[in-house]
Amino acid sequence: MLLARRSFALAMAFALIACSASLPSVDVGSWSGAPPMSHARAAHAVVATPQAIYALAGTGAGGVPVLAVERFDGRAWSVETTLPGRGVNAPAAAVVDGRIYLIGGFDTVSNVPVSTVRVYDIAKRTWSEAAPLPAPRGGHSAVPMDDGIHVIGGGNDRTTLADHDVYEPRANAWRSLPPLPRSEGSPAAAVLDGRLYAVGGRSGPADFGAVDIYDPVRRAWSAGPPIEPRGTAGAVVYCGALHVFGGESQARRQSLADTLRLGPRGWEPLAPMPTGRNFARAVVFEGAVYVVGGSPTPEPSHAWRCAAVVDSGKVNRPTGYWRSDIAS
Repeated sequence: MLLARRSFALAMAFALIACSASLPSVDVGSWSGAPPMSHARAAHAVVATPQAIYALAGTGAGGVPVLAVERFDGRAWSVETTLPGRGVNAPAAAVVDGRIYLIGGFDTVSNVPVSTVRVYDIAKRTWSEAAPLPAPRGGHSAVPMDDGIHVIGGGNDRTTLADHDVYEPRANAWRSLPPLPRSEGSPAAAVLDGRLYAVGGRSGPADFGAVDIYDPVRRAWSAGPPIEPRGTAGAVVYCGALHVFGGESQARRQSLADTLRLGPRGWEPLAPMPTGRNFARAVVFEGAVYVVGGSPTPEPSHAWRCAAVVDSGKVNRPTGYWRSDIAS
């Protein structure tokens, strides 16, 4: 088991060629070191603002909830605040107007879902609660779009879910939207060209390789280029292209080290992460991609083994882009 102590949590940095239109897209880059978190964690949430990265909740070393909320300013990690309550694993999080929304999850380190939405005001450094989820869930994904925070997939203590709901911060209210094409937990999610991408996911022992794209204008889902099946991967849009990091293959009983970019001809591999990780939470900060925490070993539940590792890096701008609005 990886321990939470810094001496056992050497950070690796994803130092790929900088984003530049003048550079060739064939260079897949390399990896080097970066600061680790103070607390190892997996089944957690990570968000970024222009000023900092925040790591929240999850399961820590020894299989206990992590209540410390850590902040990375580009130089070092520090404890920003303490999460109210007993802790959660597999929540989702998003930042809107200077507030971090920590949405749902499973109570402590159990499989019992909660509907709580906790809100951290970054400027005031205070916690409050927003309108709860329409129903308890964990293992879902959340991404902000123009109309609010979209929450997709996940599961409760009985089944995985296809639910797709949006939270409107100004109204402090939820509404339902067209569901995913299938029930799935732990999909990766990001927004590209104004459309929501749901990548992979899983239900029970089955992993999915589907990429589903939600068009908010048409209020409909369509199929994108499939990926090798995986759950708990990370996803960001960087240099105008969708990137996916790590995750877990239950069929292979393996945490994945893949770095994949969606190009005009489908998914293309870049330099893999030094260590495969599930719950590979990815964000963009200061012109680089950061993959924060996760678990290096495949897990039967919600990541009893966890890491403080943080990978960061830059990739070159691709010569072409996948566009869902012109794809056949």
